[in-house]
Amino acid sequence: MLFKNVAELIHYTKTHNMPISEVMLEQESQVTKRSKEDILERMGKNLAVMEKAVERGLNGVTSHSGLTGGDAVLIQNYMKNKKPLSGNLLLDAVSKAVATNEVNAAMGTICATPTAGSAGVVPGTLFAVKEQLHPTREQMVRFLLTSGAFGFVVANNASISGAAGGCQAEVGSASGMASAAIVEMAGGTPEQSADAMAITLKNMLGLVCDPVAGLVEVPCVKRNAMGAANAMVAADMALAGVTSRIPCDEVIAAMFEIGQRMPTAFKETAQGGLAATPTGRALEAKIFGVPLGKGDSK
Repeated sequence: MLFKNVAELIHYTKTHNMPISEVMLEQESQVTKRSKEDILERMGKNLAVMEKAVERGLNGVTSHSGLTGGDAVLIQNYMKNKKPLSGNLLLDAVSKAVATNEVNAAMGTICATPTAGSAGVVPGTLFAVKEQLHPTREQMVRFLLTSGAFGFVVANNASISGAAGGCQAEVGSASGMASAAIVEMAGGTPEQSADAMAITLKNMLGLVCDPVAGLVEVPCVKRNAMGAANAMVAADMALAGVTSRIPCDEVIAAMFEIGQRMPTAFKETAQGGLAATPTGRALEAKIFGVPLGKGDSK
């Protein structure tokens, strides 16, 4: 194995003079015993799934529960008819992240990056920056490899599970992964990718997982939207030369510690947070017919 943490990953890029995506490609080849060509082809299929999900979401979908759907279309229409305060590129990333998660909520096909509940951030940002950076298809695949390198580190040193670490472990991790990949695609250094990941993740520490009615819809879809915005801004900060005073690996370790200490009510159980609000309980009762008391399971 070429790397187990971000420090080893960055060291390898320096000593071998290669980008993060290439290091991840080599590691994946070693671990899976597959050729690099095979891995690129498989990752290309994942990219195609992401692309179709974004397209479907932008055409408008509604979930079976009725909790989510149509917001990606609203954002795109707003961009066309108004002058967005936060800028078109940022909102485009937000809308495409929302589109992906709306497709997920509508039982469509998505690519978990790193989970289904956080699947919108990576493709949302990728297909937004595509319009500005004009990458080749292989560069887009390498975007996924770079994000995967950081996801690999988080999964093996902390957690990517909302049930284990809260939403910081899901959308937080996805946002950091996306930010690091944006930096590489924009021509930044591996060190800047690591800084982008750290800046993104440390601003999402402590984020709880409190799905209303236990469904991956509210607030999950909008958290992907904010995660995409976080990733874009952090990438710009890193590219501008802003660094994280806390090293990326230490930020990941802090996330793990916070997740371990987080009460069970805030870890995907729908027992606390937004799920336990009066409106959250009312929506739960409406969807399932009868209200579920605290501590009940579905």
